[in-house]
Amino acid sequence: MPTSPSDPTPSSLAPKHVLVVEDNEATREAFAMILSSVGYRVSTADNGQLALDCLRTERPSVILLDLMMPIMDGYQFREAQRRDEELAHIPVIVCSALNEAHARAGTLHADDYLKKPVDVDALLEAVRRLC
Repeated sequence: MPTSPSDPTPSSLAPKHVLVVEDNEATREAFAMILSSVGYRVSTADNGQLALDCLRTERPSVILLDLMMPIMDGYQFREAQRRDEELAHIPVIVCSALNEAHARAGTLHADDYLKKPVDVDALLEAVRRLC
């Protein structure tokens, strides 16, 4: 049965896949728990390099991307993602506590931006819209 536009759950029978790229374990687990609880399939990575490795085997419907991470930060990840024709089309939602992150999200050609701490309803709406 199709969902209504205000329903935050995935609209198809197969669960939509979200990749959460976040170095803070508590935040990463909270995002995964919230998204899983409404029916999304969730993968996680704690840095951009692990996220790229994940994208080589899986194609999520949307990526939640932190900017400040060790090994490969969100800026470097997004640059690598956009250079790869097979990955460039995957929508990205930047999630950051940085004050200037909203402006930088635009320069990264992100599809949406959420300020940390993230409002759960805003998170679910952004993911639903981009899936």
